[in-house]
Amino acid sequence: MEWRRSYGRAPKMIHLESNFVQFKEELLPKEGNKALLTFPFLHIYWTECCDTEVYKATVKDDLTKWQNVLKAHSSVDWLVVVVENDAKKKNKTNILPRTSIVDKIRNDFCNKQSDRCVVLTDPLKDSSRTQESWNAFLTKLRTLLLMSFTKNLGKFEDDMRTLREKRTEPGWSFCDYFMVQEELAFVFEMLQQFEDALVQYDELDALFSQYVVNFGAGDGANWLTFFCQPVKSWNGLILRKPIDMEKRELIQRQEATLLDLRSYLFARQCTLLLFLQRPWEVAQRALELLHSCVQELKLLEVSVPPGALDCWVFLSCLEVLQRIEGCCDRAQIDSNIAHTVGLWSYATEKLKSLGYLCGLVSEKGPNSEDLNRTVDLLAGLGAERPETANTAQSPYKKLKEALSSVEAFEKHYLELSHAAIEMYTSIGRIRSAKLVGKDLAEFYMRKKSPQKAESYLQGALKNYLAEGWALPITHTRKQLAECQKHLGQIENYLQTSSLLASDHHLTEEERKYFCQEILNFASGQADSPGHKVVLPMHSFAHLRDLRFTPSNAVVHVGGVLSVEITVCSQMPVPVHMEQFAISVHFSIEKNSYRKTAEWLTKHKTSNGIIYFPMETSLFPVSQNSLPALELYEMFERSPSDNSLNTTGIICKNVHMLLRRQESSASLDTPLGVALEDGAHVLKCGGVTLEPGANTITFRTQAKEPGTYTLRQLCASAGPVCFVVPHLSPRACYDVYSQEPQLCVEPLADSLLAGIPQKVKFTVTTGHYTVKNGDSLQLSNVEAMLILCHAENRAVIYSNTREKASDASLRVQSSDKVTSISLPAAPAYHMIEFELEVLSLPSAPATGGESSMLGVTEAQRKPKDIQKAGHCMATTDHKVSIECPWSIYSTVIALTFRVPFRTTHAVLSAGTRKYIQVCVQNLSELDFDLSDSDLVDTGDGTDLQLLPLNTESQQHICSQQSVFFVWELTWTREPPPSLHGRFSVGFRPASEEQLSITLKPYTYEFQVENFFTLYTVKAEILPPAGTELCRTGSLCALEVSITRLANLLEVDRDDALMESDDRFSTKLLYEVVDNSSNWAVCGKSSGVISMPVVAQATHRVHMEVMPLFAGYLPLPDVRLFKYLPHHSAHSSQLDADSWIENDSLSVDKHVDDQLDSGSVKSRGSVYSAASSELKGLPMPRLQALPPGQVFNSSTGMQILVIPSKDDHVLEVSVT
Repeated sequence: MEWRRSYGRAPKMIHLESNFVQFKEELLPKEGNKALLTFPFLHIYWTECCDTEVYKATVKDDLTKWQNVLKAHSSVDWLVVVVENDAKKKNKTNILPRTSIVDKIRNDFCNKQSDRCVVLTDPLKDSSRTQESWNAFLTKLRTLLLMSFTKNLGKFEDDMRTLREKRTEPGWSFCDYFMVQEELAFVFEMLQQFEDALVQYDELDALFSQYVVNFGAGDGANWLTFFCQPVKSWNGLILRKPIDMEKRELIQRQEATLLDLRSYLFARQCTLLLFLQRPWEVAQRALELLHSCVQELKLLEVSVPPGALDCWVFLSCLEVLQRIEGCCDRAQIDSNIAHTVGLWSYATEKLKSLGYLCGLVSEKGPNSEDLNRTVDLLAGLGAERPETANTAQSPYKKLKEALSSVEAFEKHYLELSHAAIEMYTSIGRIRSAKLVGKDLAEFYMRKKSPQKAESYLQGALKNYLAEGWALPITHTRKQLAECQKHLGQIENYLQTSSLLASDHHLTEEERKYFCQEILNFASGQADSPGHKVVLPMHSFAHLRDLRFTPSNAVVHVGGVLSVEITVCSQMPVPVHMEQFAISVHFSIEKNSYRKTAEWLTKHKTSNGIIYFPMETSLFPVSQNSLPALELYEMFERSPSDNSLNTTGIICKNVHMLLRRQESSASLDTPLGVALEDGAHVLKCGGVTLEPGANTITFRTQAKEPGTYTLRQLCASAGPVCFVVPHLSPRACYDVYSQEPQLCVEPLADSLLAGIPQKVKFTVTTGHYTVKNGDSLQLSNVEAMLILCHAENRAVIYSNTREKASDASLRVQSSDKVTSISLPAAPAYHMIEFELEVLSLPSAPATGGESSMLGVTEAQRKPKDIQKAGHCMATTDHKVSIECPWSIYSTVIALTFRVPFRTTHAVLSAGTRKYIQVCVQNLSELDFDLSDSDLVDTGDGTDLQLLPLNTESQQHICSQQSVFFVWELTWTREPPPSLHGRFSVGFRPASEEQLSITLKPYTYEFQVENFFTLYTVKAEILPPAGTELCRTGSLCALEVSITRLANLLEVDRDDALMESDDRFSTKLLYEVVDNSSNWAVCGKSSGVISMPVVAQATHRVHMEVMPLFAGYLPLPDVRLFKYLPHHSAHSSQLDADSWIENDSLSVDKHVDDQLDSGSVKSRGSVYSAASSELKGLPMPRLQALPPGQVFNSSTGMQILVIPSKDDHVLEVSVT
């Protein structure tokens, strides 16, 4: 039926069972009765009276008496049932109708509750009327019964809560309260509400546990003393009965022990959980119960005989397992091993404790005391319970059999251990499996079977190492060392002993014991040489660093190299080692003879120290690779007053920290370390390692060039060798055999010609020993001098740049050879000395073409000046040096830079000529110039040079220029060519006094055809009728070209024409205005035929227009020789045609001398041939030599005034 309760609880479908009991007044509940299952919920009065007289005489009084009894006991739940029988109706003739009896009863007793009276018609008949009456009766019965049950159950719960709230009052009894709340649990169980029934038992469990915890904290209740009585029975849990009435009665009488209460309470919980089909929760709760019972007995200080608790736990574990197996099939059990494996492991642990306690694991078996203890434990089990008497493998029989003999115990213990290991492994709980295996190994060690124990200990150790459990590692290694010692595994035992001797989790005495074990073995086997025991060094000592001396780890053949290592001993006592050895691998690289000490040093560390990382022997998995702990605070507060109850920390990433890492290899397994047997070994004997850092030095003398790699470090004490198999990072040193070398290099960035410069000589002796009398023979160069000074000294350095000695240097010079005597020096040293050299300061000779360029600097392009200004001319001098260690000569080249750049120019003033020489200082030094001179080196005496320089001395700074000018005169016409040689004395301005006299700086050049051949004069005339030129008005430009000489040899070229014994030459003139002040109207250029006669003049008239007002310079007039093109074509164009077509070919060098901007802008002279004339012969232009044309109008200006109608006035100021 559906059951609805108060307080908003959800309705439930319940199964309510009821029993009909004959009414007796003594069965009615009395005050304080807490029995709910035997409570009379509904009282029913049955009557079949159909006679009015009978009703009045007996029935009414009986009903009244019944009602009064119910009222006296406060029972208001009742029902009157009137049974109607048709047979009695037929026998009674004076009976009233049926409704009259029912009505009387309702009027007399059911005034306000008319539904409390029902009629049951002919209950024994099978008719529709009977069926209807039965249905109405049952409906009413169900309704009233459920109402009464709900009301009384609520009242019972209120009373139970009231009783629980009185738990702090004196005299309150937990056992009484237990019986009350269990009554409620029984009711829910009867209703098949197993979850609600389980809640009642869980509340009782939590309440009792809280009281025990408070007792342990000093706040104990008086009633707990009943549970502190000594334990006399330990027969385990009883789960095969729905209710253990024997233990229930003990609780009711307050005679139960703690184990009795816990056993009964868990048995009831187990029954309800099985009803709820949650058998795996039974296993989980059972494991928690067994562990908590052990702690509660300690908190309550209950007296328990030794082994009694182990028996109780063992029997309880097996009882729970068998109870679960009885209600589940094998497939379910196998798939839920994770829930039951804890019980198997706990039972194994307790059986092991019982075996140790009863002497079943000792080598000699149990003694009399052990047998008496076994008898006492079995007596505490009592007789086997009837429900398990017929079970062959009951927990009682198993425990009794296991304690009966050594063999039986071993059989049961091994069976349980292997089962637990297999279960843990199948569900992936490897740590737990290894822990059980470790217990099994301890059992085998007790049984003197170390060969069986070793595998379990190795497995556990491997797991602990992989996960970094420090204390379990130490404990397991101690067990493994004992096992290896019994097995005679000397190498493994010594390795484990070295690990334990360096383990700081052990006491100092334990560490010294294991260290002494190693030393005892080493000293005991010293006299009898045999097989060496090779062990890894990381457990014995740690190689911290290695230092080379010299620091670059490079040494020459025959040199001494030191290797200093720092070893940190991890032993607790000083240990004397017979020898330390480093095996060295020798290798010769290809072309290694070419590697010098400097090249080898580039690949080395700067300080020569190599640091070695600490080997993690304890934890092969780096702790840095694990995630950081994610710890959070946890507070638990009271729901009533929000007071703090408990606090703690929670690690939220424990699943990441405790992951399995099976791939990690254990370092305790033999590593197969082997000693290298090589020809090259560095040794150091008789070393005592103190605890902590120790320094050990190895020394070796290099014999053969190559690379020596340090491969392995070995420390030996007798037959025991501790080895670092591979030194990482790589440590090596190089031995080189170097050929003697000579290096000559300037001390400054560049060598300057003309002044003394220092040159550094470096002789690297290599494998050659320089003896007294050895010298360097330098071949003299004509243009370079080697200056000899008496104070020259040479310094001898060792291979590490340490000064060894110095000596005077003797330099002897002859016409062809300069000899430098070297001081004696041993092999692999360096001899350094300095010499002064002097190169002649002559400028490079200028060619014939460059000598023709007499233009001034103002006419040169700026880009050309910039390029030339930053480049110094260089002179290379090759010197051949003969060295005493070689039959071949060494040729060196010294490059000197000329500090000056010199140019010359021809200046004209009519027919007078001047030579200008410009000297530019390109170096970073300042110089003082003196005694400048220019002479003609030609054969004749027709030319004279008159100096115009007033100062005899000049100071020239860096990047500064100085100009010198001479007037050139001649005595015959035409004058010959000038072959000039310019010379000037110079000395550095910073030097006060030089030890030698410097030679002057010279510059030679040649100038030809420098005389004036043509004069050009330009004149601008204002328009007619005006006095001054105006902007925008056309003005007349008159150009006069006058020849000053008759026919000369220079005129005989292609432009010369002869007609009737008269000679003429063709010239091209061009009017150019570079400043854009004038606009040339009409043709700006043309070809004229100039007679080759002195004073022959040709005038050209054209119009120009001034564009600006002010004093404007006149346009520039240029002259070129016009050379016709010689071709095989018969047809020739005349000159005017070429001019009209603007297609002239200009010699290449013309573009370098003249600014062609304006000419090109006109599109006439310098343009390329047009497409129409492509392929036709073109004339050429040739520039006249510098000085042959003198423009007398250069520098002249003319005044131009603005026009009157100009609104904007533009004035050009120059």
